Amino acid sequence: MAVCRIGAKLSTAGRATGQSSAIPAWRIRIKERIAKARTLIGRLICFRSGNNRPRIVRTVRMAFAGTNVSLSQPDIMQKLTERIDDLKQRIAAWGKRIRRYTERSTWFNQNRLFQSDQKRLYKSLERQMVSGAGPAPNQAYTVAFWRGLWSEPINHSEGPWKEVVASQCASITPMDPVIIMPDDVAEAVRRAPNWKSPGLDGLQ
Repeated sequence: MAVCRIGAKLSTAGRATGQSSAIPAWRIRIKERIAKARTLIGRLICFRSGNNRPRIVRTVRMAFAGTNVSLSQPDIMQKLTERIDDLKQRIAAWGKRIRRYTERSTWFNQNRLFQSDQKRLYKSLERQMVSGAGPAPNQAYTVAFWRGLWSEPINHSEGPWKEVVASQCASITPMDPVIIMPDDVAEAVRRAPNWKSPGLDGLQ
């Protein structure tokens, strides 16, 4: 209380100064580069289509600054196409870098959450997998679709290698059939947490 009354400034060292979910500065810079590159691509395409307004021409000159390319040379259209392709490749590379970071960050956070609070992790995954409020699939169409895949006879090409494999495996004793009883299932899930119940698809 006394320190606050005399107006002394308290040190904030060691305190959290920002959220962990803040966007990194390098990612913001890359997004700005992507936006500028897309704008430049649009103006280069306009110039290639015959738009010779001063603003467009000035942008095209800036795009070729530091090179020996002149707007009056005969192969300028080819140079424009090459420049546009180069910018598109740069945008693809920048976008891939952002996607790699996003995937890595997501995996890291999920692994850390799995070690600290599995229940919260599974709930977050369930929220991401919730389907929209669209119409339910038609049962007759679904049955006809899968029946067309599994019930229709298909003539497969039987290669000679299959006969070789079958002859090599003829001496192998087949495994005894595994019969799973309700008591086996009950014993397997007896120690499982109740919040790990199957979802709408019936799978855990």
